[in-house]
Amino acid sequence: MEINNISKMKNLSYVSKSTTISENKKDSFGDFFKEALDKVNSLQKDADRYNRLLATGQVDNIHEVMIASEKANIALQLTLSIRNKVIDAYKEIMRMQI
Repeated sequence: MEINNISKMKNLSYVSKSTTISENKKDSFGDFFKEALDKVNSLQKDADRYNRLLATGQVDNIHEVMIASEKANIALQLTLSIRNKVIDAYKEIMRMQI
């Protein structure tokens, strides 16, 4: 059985290049995962900051607070879903008999 190289997948036109990871350096899954977690963390911090501003009466537009909170909530839910899928895959692999 021959294993094909995955590098051909970079040529797919429908793959979005919206990630902020630079193409020049050799990226690993760990780097990508750390950057994604940092983005989720920054969204959570932004939502907390907006909530503090709302509580102190320093924000005029409540829509900004709700949008920041929902962005943080959606990012966290997606992160938890991915984590659960990875754990399920790990458990499935560990159940396999050799």
